[in-house]
Amino acid sequence: MTTQYGNQPTGQHHPPAKSGASENVLSIIAIVLGAIGLLFLPIVFGLGGLVLALIAKFARHERLSTIALIVSAVGLIGGMVLGAIVAS
Repeated sequence: MTTQYGNQPTGQHHPPAKSGASENVLSIIAIVLGAIGLLFLPIVFGLGGLVLALIAKFARHERLSTIALIVSAVGLIGGMVLGAIVAS
């Protein structure tokens, strides 16, 4: 069945399939920020990674978002503990 506006078929149109790397962009950035937060400015990088991981999990439903949440939380908390140990 075609439309009156041309030879375009009617019905559902499926978007092109995404590649594996392009659908996990926020999760990968969150993992990197969490790892950086373990050593440098954990409140900035760890929280940034945590926010990106939450967006990746609940808004974009990315596959690596659970790993990103764990790495970012460990980077945030571990970085603050490590900073307190070094400072004392």
